[in-house]
Amino acid sequence: MRDFFITAMEKLVVVLMLLMCLGVVFAVFAAGVENGIFGSLIALIFGSIYVIFFGGFIYLGLGIYHNTRRTAEAMEAMARKSVGEG
Repeated sequence: MRDFFITAMEKLVVVLMLLMCLGVVFAVFAAGVENGIFGSLIALIFGSIYVIFFGGFIYLGLGIYHNTRRTAEAMEAMARKSVGEG
């Protein structure tokens, strides 16, 4: 059941990242209508930085989870191997 939630969260993060990218694109167009090219450029730069940081931190957390899981599995395998040899 735990793997289901982690997998679902990974899929949800992908959807959220796509929605955030679309939001940045809409913000760029809205800023262009309101403030011209300078406003669009500012919206594009700061919106892109926000999406990259947000996605990076979420994927960092998921990566830590996966690395911890693999480390625990490797430790269990080493423990089984050393018990079997002894």
